[in-house]
Amino acid sequence: MLVPFLIMLREGLEAALIVGIIASYLRHTGRGAWMPAVWIGIFLAAALALATGAGLQFASAAFPQRQQELFEAFVGLIAVGVLTWMVFWMRRAARNMRRTLTGALEDAFTGRRHTLALIGMVFLAVAREGLESVFFLLAVFQQSTDRSAPLGALLGIVTSVAVGLALYRGSLRLDLAHFFRLTGVFMLLVAAGLLAGSVRALHEAGWWNHAQQRVFDLNEWLPLDSPLGAILSGILGYQPAPTLGEAVVYGGYLLVTLGIFFQRARRSSPAAHRASHGEPS
Repeated sequence: MLVPFLIMLREGLEAALIVGIIASYLRHTGRGAWMPAVWIGIFLAAALALATGAGLQFASAAFPQRQQELFEAFVGLIAVGVLTWMVFWMRRAARNMRRTLTGALEDAFTGRRHTLALIGMVFLAVAREGLESVFFLLAVFQQSTDRSAPLGALLGIVTSVAVGLALYRGSLRLDLAHFFRLTGVFMLLVAAGLLAGSVRALHEAGWWNHAQQRVFDLNEWLPLDSPLGAILSGILGYQPAPTLGEAVVYGGYLLVTLGIFFQRARRSSPAAHRASHGEPS
């Protein structure tokens, strides 16, 4: 439940920040009458994400067992790639998010089709977050037995909307730089677990049969069906008896991504401090 909650909280808050910047721009430039176009863009993006998720879920249910494992591995690999890209893109690009969006809005209102341009901007921004979330949640749901995972995702969406509204109205001051830094580390840990799970699914599908020797076996001390084991499995992709291939990709992924992440964090810390007053870094 915690992983879907945090995934949707982060993704939802990113979308809420973008929509909040657009809504604030419209309000401060006397264009509040254009807000219905923003809602249309949000609705269309949400409909696309829901339809994509439902379509992928129904399609996978019709696959034989071996194809289901392959589909699980495929979705997991996509989720890892998009999740990694999203974490690093957010750190690099979010400091200029407000300036970029307002510049694009000014360009949109210099043309003739203001409504279509505004709907398109909101749709693309929210749809990107929504489609990312679809692959994250599909991968998490397929690799987890937690029945409360959908509830966690729903709570994450509701919380992100509430936080976004509070930020927009000025009633909440949140250190966004610190928030996105912490959730960035968490997302990389989640991605490492998804990557190891994808390797395991590839083996079960018969596509990967190398490095299958067990590195260690903790079933006697921390089995997967224990409360702590279930929590660690749901959050970090813990396996009590991982294969060499799973351990290598898990540790190798974290070694590379966390190294780059913290190196960039040290370089951008002054800018991140300035961004915490209004935008994430």
